Amino acid sequence: MSGRRRATRPHGLSLIELMIAMAVGLLVSASVIAVFMSSSNSRLAQAQLARLQEEGRFAITQIKSDLVMSGGQYCNNTGGNAHIGAAGAYRDGLLAPTVYASDAEALMSALSDVTTPWGGRYPAAPIEPYSLPSFLAMRGYDCTVKSCTPVDPSNKQGANGFSLPAMGTALGKRVVGASVITVRYLNPSSGWRIAPDESAGGNKLISNVDGTLSIKLIPGPDEPKITDFGSTDPLAMLADCSGGQIFAVSGQESAELRSTGNNFVQPVASQNRVAPKLFDLSRDFQTVTYYLKVVDNGDGMGHTTGALIRRVNGSSGAAHGGSAEEMARGVERLDFKYGVQLVDGTLRYYTAEQVDNSARADCPSVPIPIQGSDDRGCLWRSVSLIEIDLLMDGQQPLYSLTPDELAYTYLSDSSSNEMLEPQSPTAVNRKVTPIQQGFPLPMLRREFTAVVAVRNFNP
Repeated sequence: MSGRRRATRPHGLSLIELMIAMAVGLLVSASVIAVFMSSSNSRLAQAQLARLQEEGRFAITQIKSDLVMSGGQYCNNTGGNAHIGAAGAYRDGLLAPTVYASDAEALMSALSDVTTPWGGRYPAAPIEPYSLPSFLAMRGYDCTVKSCTPVDPSNKQGANGFSLPAMGTALGKRVVGASVITVRYLNPSSGWRIAPDESAGGNKLISNVDGTLSIKLIPGPDEPKITDFGSTDPLAMLADCSGGQIFAVSGQESAELRSTGNNFVQPVASQNRVAPKLFDLSRDFQTVTYYLKVVDNGDGMGHTTGALIRRVNGSSGAAHGGSAEEMARGVERLDFKYGVQLVDGTLRYYTAEQVDNSARADCPSVPIPIQGSDDRGCLWRSVSLIEIDLLMDGQQPLYSLTPDELAYTYLSDSSSNEMLEPQSPTAVNRKVTPIQQGFPLPMLRREFTAVVAVRNFNP
């Protein structure tokens, strides 16, 4: 018996030990999952922030590039005899193109996105040559949840509106509460250069014995084709570095344009021309409008966001250089403030309605005023600075964001200091909330601002 080994009972985990092991495993797994989720949410938030910052910087840069050109007339903006203002500073006289075309509606038709018809609060159709009105250089529209001032630019809401969609939350609508701006300037890269009289070739300007002007077109390799001056384009603009003339022409799509037709008097070719060019007014005097449109955010859940749209020449087609291009996504708010240089030399920020309500007493006199007009909206030509305020969002909802991360500032919501600190998207003192715009709440939002110096402003 002493040589036998004693049998032993097999050992395993008791139920209590198993439960303890499972509990520890669950705790470890939960910790790993929490770390993973935190890391994933942080990564998504960082990616969203990076995207909105990139989109915001591009949007601001694009808008600035057009606003800085507002009112540009090829290579001139101010001129004439300088005069001393009330503040003691000498200021150039106003220099605006002279309109010889007698069909006032032809001028409005040649331009795009016009909300200022002849008559009413604006001047009646002119009966003699006149300086291009200031309100055709620039016009802005400040919008709230319900309306826009000085008028609604959409063709569905305002009697004087153009073909922008009305505000709404559905796809394709204009974003609720976002402002609109329209600027105009001559495209300096277009047009036909007028060759000196003594040169053998090039485009020639000829004064005819009957008082009319002829422009014989022999385009160079970098100039538009003869047929680019379309048969439906009634007006030409002859501009150089000292002035501009707008007049009706005949002979479109041929090698010779002539200033015959609907003109009060015949334009006169200056003897001291500096780098003159001929332009097709409908195509080359560009109208650029910025607004926000509701688009699908692409998450497959039916959520929407705002897109910045740059619309050129009323998107009227390739013949007139028209287009409507989406420049950036995730744009929820767009607002402008207009820095106006007054006749005494001081600078003051105005709303679009305040600029539009200006009259002759607020501005220098134009070279050729329209008879019976008080030059309504004359301060649009005196806008020397424009402040852009833009709110970007992350485009797709991120439900892990905390209330602090959802908070943001947007100075256009208030003129006081109450909005200097980040606040909730639904704060009661916001002029427009994402909910009113139909956008999801759980997204990062950041404000972008810039001040643009309008280099072509006429004081």
